[in-house]
Amino acid sequence: MDNVWLAFGLTTIAGLSTGIGSAIGFFAKRTNTKFLSFSLGFSAGVMIFVSMIEIYPKAQTVLSSELGSRSGGWVTAIAFFAGILLIAVIDKLIPSAENPHEMHRVEELCEDGVCSSETNLLRTGVFTALAVAIHNFPEGIATFVSALQEPSIAIPITVAIAIHNIPEGIAVSVPIFYATGSKKKAFLYSFLSGLSEPVGAIVAYLVLMPFLNAVVFGIIFAAVAGIMVFISLDELLPSARAYGEPHLSIYGSISGMAVMAVSLLLFI
Repeated sequence: MDNVWLAFGLTTIAGLSTGIGSAIGFFAKRTNTKFLSFSLGFSAGVMIFVSMIEIYPKAQTVLSSELGSRSGGWVTAIAFFAGILLIAVIDKLIPSAENPHEMHRVEELCEDGVCSSETNLLRTGVFTALAVAIHNFPEGIATFVSALQEPSIAIPITVAIAIHNIPEGIAVSVPIFYATGSKKKAFLYSFLSGLSEPVGAIVAYLVLMPFLNAVVFGIIFAAVAGIMVFISLDELLPSARAYGEPHLSIYGSISGMAVMAVSLLLFI
């Protein structure tokens, strides 16, 4: 039961980190591209390393022990790509203009005090908040299940997802702030969009927990690996490079992998 509360707590922290992005959107006149490029790369490195080195092999081990080596290997691979397909479909259904994983800078909407029309800005902010909420829901399930099954890797995963939620907070808060002039409203929308992550954890707990056994855990774990790999390759790394610091994004990725490797070795 202690792991359940830990899983809920870490998922909530990851989701509500959109508020950090919201604060950056309020107080920064210019986007710190070097910070975002390195941070997003770091997040991608953590996710890719832990998915392929830790989560996928553990899922395959569990499923192979329950279903046999051949069947377990096939089920692991299918679940992995099913996770990729799920997050890819979600990403495809959201228009690119409101996609929270498109590159966003603090200064892109208002330059020299001149902003886009308030109506368009408000629409952009509201739809981006909805898009973030949709994206964060499966991420909440992924974080919750990871923390529930392997507490030793829960904190690095939480940090990685929290970092990748920061630009999403910027994407939500900046257009709403410039449309309404209200920091309170901008922060509220950003905060609510992040809440879908703990909501995903609650749904996972209520719907999946009664059916959890070794096979179900293995399938979910493999799908979680697929979700995190897709997020890293399709969203985090391209966004990191789009901020104009391609080398920093790679340095960040390698740093993330190194930190994850050391943290896993410390728990052996």
